[in-house]
Amino acid sequence: MAIADLDEAQYAECREVFCYFDAKGDEKIAISQVGDVLRALGQNPSENEITTCCHTWSDSNSRISFEEFIPMYQTVYKKRQKNSVEDFVEGLSHFDKEGNGMINVAELRHLLTTLGEKLSDEEVDQLLAGRSDTHGNINISDFVRQVMNS
Repeated sequence: MAIADLDEAQYAECREVFCYFDAKGDEKIAISQVGDVLRALGQNPSENEITTCCHTWSDSNSRISFEEFIPMYQTVYKKRQKNSVEDFVEGLSHFDKEGNGMINVAELRHLLTTLGEKLSDEEVDQLLAGRSDTHGNINISDFVRQVMNS
C-alpha cells in the first residue's frame, strides 16, 4: 500500500492526528509517540509491532516526519485487517477441553495475563465482567465478537 493507496479521508485523518502530536511545530513527532499516534488512529498495535516499525531509529529522541510515519501506519493497518473473529475463536478453541465452544474463566484469565502482550488483572476484570455462565465458563465465539466489536 503506497501513500497513493490511502483514500483521501484516511490520508487526511492520518495527517490531522499526526499534526496533533507535533508538539514542536516542526512537522515531526518523537519516535516514542508512534504507538500513541497509531492508537489515536484506531489501530491497536502490540509493543512488538511498534518496536518493529521503529527499529530504524535507535535513538529514542529521534523525530520522524509524516512521510516516514505513513509506512508504519500502513503496516499496522494491513495486519489489523488480517485478524478475523474466526482466527481468534480458533486460537482460543484449543483451550476448549469439553469441545463445546466454552472456555473456563480462570483459564482465560491465565491466558490473558501470561501469554503474548499481557493484560493487567484490572484489564482482565473489565473484559470478563458479567460474561461467564453459572458454571464459570465463557462462550468463546461470543466473547471474541464482543471484544472485537468494542
